[in-house]
Amino acid sequence: QVQFVESGGGLVQPGGSLRLSCAASGTSVSAWPMAWYRLSPGKARESVASISTGSTTYVDSVKGRFTISRDSAKNTVYLQMNSLKSEDTAVYYCNRAYSRIEWGQGTQVTVSS
Repeated sequence: QVQFVESGGGLVQPGGSLRLSCAASGTSVSAWPMAWYRLSPGKARESVASISTGSTTYVDSVKGRFTISRDSAKNTVYLQMNSLKSEDTAVYYCNRAYSRIEWGQGTQVTVSS
């Protein structure tokens, strides 16, 4: 089956860092444009970062703080998050940027003092 399993979330203080991982099975993360999304209660799901051949994009609110990358050997996508803010609190998901499949469980990121 084709699926993505997110991990690496947790509770962190403002200004802290986390590195999220997205392990893929049944599909190659290097063969498709990939993206990280986040969802908070009462808000719509939004794409925060994406990666394709020779290009990465970020939503304005995370530019300069988040970095998306992928490792073809490990078939994994990563999201390095630095200088975290309370506004970053959400459940984070990964998926293909265009030909998306069923959403996984996501990983909870909570930024709080």
